[in-house]
Amino acid sequence: MALLEKIAMAITKLFPLWLILFSGLAFLYPDSLKTQGPLVTYLLGIIMLGMGLAMSVEDFKLVLSRPRDVITGIILRYLIMPVVGFGVAKVLGLPPALAAGLILVGCCPSGTASNVMSFLAKADTALSVTVSSFNIILAPLLLPTTFMLLAGAEVHVNAQAMFLDVVKIVLGPVITGMVLRGLFSSLVDRIMKIVPVISVIAIIWAIAIVVAMSAAKLVTVALIAFIAVAMHNGLGLLLGYGASKALGLGEKQARAITFEIGIEMSGLAVVLAIAHLEPLAAVPGAIFSVWHNFTGSIIAGYWANKPVEDKTEGPISV
Repeated sequence: MALLEKIAMAITKLFPLWLILFSGLAFLYPDSLKTQGPLVTYLLGIIMLGMGLAMSVEDFKLVLSRPRDVITGIILRYLIMPVVGFGVAKVLGLPPALAAGLILVGCCPSGTASNVMSFLAKADTALSVTVSSFNIILAPLLLPTTFMLLAGAEVHVNAQAMFLDVVKIVLGPVITGMVLRGLFSSLVDRIMKIVPVISVIAIIWAIAIVVAMSAAKLVTVALIAFIAVAMHNGLGLLLGYGASKALGLGEKQARAITFEIGIEMSGLAVVLAIAHLEPLAAVPGAIFSVWHNFTGSIIAGYWANKPVEDKTEGPISV
């Protein structure tokens, strides 16, 4: 088990490198992967199960003592990124499929990557975990609703079918993981150090499939799609931090909310784009999966060297 843990840690630390490498190979040699589209849903389910194994009821209790921080994070998460995605798509004049894919990324919840970034940045990790947990639980309702409001005029999507897919792909595996953790906590604790590498392999495989499926069209849209993703991510991080500070959150809390907004569960956007739009609409999510890890790591490293005194970890009055 010790050897497996070391291998898992090595693979996980180099996640962006593996993602770029295998995405590049998928682009150059797409034939072996482009028929594996149906696997993407199951791969994301594996990722969500791993997330559920890492969650517990304790992750939701912070809202009772610090409701302002948690509610602020949730509202900003589902307000800033969808609107920024819509605005960037309009400014750049993206074709409908890419515009819908970019907006879809913005409508997705945050995930465990944001928690890791918060930890590295010496931010309020407890707040990050709580906001992520609520974002995931609320995703079946808020994701389709927000997407339809912003992109419904551009593309035809069955909101009810998208709702059911989010429940099936996200909520079901996450709740299953939480139940398993509650029933078999000692076993889950023993395997948790290798669970992240399983998630890493699953997301790399899923993104590689998407790249292979979109390889032919990716040649013509790669540059504009990358510019759109970089703008979307950068503005999201900037506005997340600025809005948090403007609303009176402390420095550690603002850092945590910044990652909750700028780091997306982009793999979910990939799956939903394939299921409800077209493979080209999955390109922004695929690029985002690489890019937000790069920008998030840079910001986390910068903030890690600028620790702040924690003055607001206790209960906050509303």
